[in-house]
Amino acid sequence: MSLNSEVDTTTISGRSPRQIAWSRFKRNKVGMVAAGISIFLLSMSLFAPIVCRILGINPSDLNLENLDSSGIPRGPDAGFSLQHPLGLIPGTGRDLLAQLLYGSRISFMVAILTTATALTIGFFVGIVGGYFRGRVDGYLGRLTDFLLAFPAFFMIVALSEPMVDRIEQAGIAEGNGARIVFLILFLSFFGWPGFSRLIRSQVLSLREREFVTAAQAMGASRRRIILKELVPNLWAPVIVVVSLSLPGYLAAEAVFSFLGLGVQPPASTWGILLSNATRFVTVMPSFFLITSASLVIVVLAFNLVGDALRDALDPRADK
Repeated sequence: MSLNSEVDTTTISGRSPRQIAWSRFKRNKVGMVAAGISIFLLSMSLFAPIVCRILGINPSDLNLENLDSSGIPRGPDAGFSLQHPLGLIPGTGRDLLAQLLYGSRISFMVAILTTATALTIGFFVGIVGGYFRGRVDGYLGRLTDFLLAFPAFFMIVALSEPMVDRIEQAGIAEGNGARIVFLILFLSFFGWPGFSRLIRSQVLSLREREFVTAAQAMGASRRRIILKELVPNLWAPVIVVVSLSLPGYLAAEAVFSFLGLGVQPPASTWGILLSNATRFVTVMPSFFLITSASLVIVVLAFNLVGDALRDALDPRADK
């Protein structure tokens, strides 16, 4: 055989599921932009004190000299300027950008802790019910159905004040701290049943797969099968649900603060800012538009990331 007739061979290297998912996600331009916006907004919230110090703004400063007799910001330094990039809040004269940054810290904290708590409970309840089935699954299923039948919104509205008082009397937290604890506990309590059903359905499917049957035939313990065989195959739906639950709880916190059931002034959250903005929507619409647009952008960015992750982790998608 001559040298010219030789066929070049190339080494074909396999790709892990993580690499395949990442390559799909990178091809989704909308998801990449949304991920960048989400990371940027989370970073701005996390480092809000540093950002405010660099910009020379303070969420507690009252710029009363820039307010007219009706409390509306007036003058060259009251609107969009280097001193106040997003202007001042009517009534108090506080810097709007500083209030948004510091308010987002409480909103993100409630959303992240609620998501982590609800998904942790739902994750383990779903695994236990799906793997053991029988009576265990029956009891857990009835408990899940019972909680899903409750009108969560009205329960939170009705129990807000008495539960906050109980939390304060127990010495767990006081004031806004007690309200934050209440929101996290109740949103988590009513949030885990839906996720547990998703995990249960995944486990019911996985426990009949060949690798689980092989592990059982080799005498593997239940603990090993759950931790080594089932849990690693459940991360895809978990990641997707996390990315979609976080903006949902973020919006929920804003709604309850808007209704006066969440954090109260002088603390600031996006819900409180929206509540204040509605009182000045006719005389200063920019205040309402900026505040509502901030919440919309954050929720939309996280939802788009969740959609992109769902497509990237779908095993039926194109490689």
